[in-house]
Amino acid sequence: MRASAPNTASGTERVVLDDRDVGRALTRIAHEILERNRGSQDLVLLGIPRRGVPLARRIAQRIADVEGAEVPAGSLDVTMYRDDLRLRPARTLEPTELPPTGIENKVVVLVDDVLFSGRTVRSALDALHDLGRPSAVRLAVLVDRGHRELPVRADFVGKNLPTSLGEQVRVSVAETDGHDAVAITTVGTGAGSGMAEPTPAAEVGR
Repeated sequence: MRASAPNTASGTERVVLDDRDVGRALTRIAHEILERNRGSQDLVLLGIPRRGVPLARRIAQRIADVEGAEVPAGSLDVTMYRDDLRLRPARTLEPTELPPTGIENKVVVLVDDVLFSGRTVRSALDALHDLGRPSAVRLAVLVDRGHRELPVRADFVGKNLPTSLGEQVRVSVAETDGHDAVAITTVGTGAGSGMAEPTPAAEVGR
């Protein structure tokens, strides 16, 4: 049984996915990618920093375990392509690391932790345009929390999680946070739209 965390300065936190749930969601996404692609041929997975990168690598490993062949995985930093760059707190640029095979004529699966406004995904598409011409681009997310501002839809979703704008979705992954979990934090009074500056284990306003 999942336990709710105690109240914090930013509000009340409720865990909605634990480590086993996250693992099952990633396994399901891996199988759905294989079914959609009819195998692993020409697949490239690119994680969007920060937590999308380890998620992409884990999905790639799960696909490799099923297919018996390595699936290229890398990272795609979209910071400089965001249309709200001046409105957000300064953020360290992360490296973009493409597999040696590149992305030309490949089926690129973008991987992120949370799908929210859709602006991060649009930025990723702009970044891809400058790097090559994939044969197809698809999107996999661990959590879709709704509230889209752009016409963006994920192809593969671990968990659809209806939320209000007064809530934040916090994703933790073992590689950076020491454990896997997804939690919803209800923002305290005065936080406005729920677009508060994210903590290290949170990705909001995406």
